[in-house]
Amino acid sequence: QVQLVESGGGLVQAGGSLRLSCAASGRTLSTYAMGWFRQAPGKEREFVGVISRSGGITSYADSVKGRFTISRDNAKNTVYLQMNSLKPEDTAVYYCGARMSGWAGYVAVREIDYWGQGTQVTVSS
Repeated sequence: QVQLVESGGGLVQAGGSLRLSCAASGRTLSTYAMGWFRQAPGKEREFVGVISRSGGITSYADSVKGRFTISRDNAKNTVYLQMNSLKPEDTAVYYCGARMSGWAGYVAVREIDYWGQGTQVTVSS
């Protein structure tokens, strides 16, 4: 089992940047492919992107492609989500999730085995 804790959220103006972190404890993070998801008020949780166990492969939702970058440092047991050119529609609670089954180009919410508690990102116009 792994415990995940997100940090780095906050309030930012449109066009700005934030970097979210997801720190793991328990099992080593390299055991899992890691996904980032988000949930806006009144909406379902949605896929943002995923990174393979080694960090060599990433995949993103079309809505964030070219603006968001996922990376990981397995030595630090941490995954990152760098968010640039933020838009008001990026406002949501952002969650990281661990997937034991490994890499997939798209990961559904039901395919995540462990979740963090989330961190709020608010983008003002």
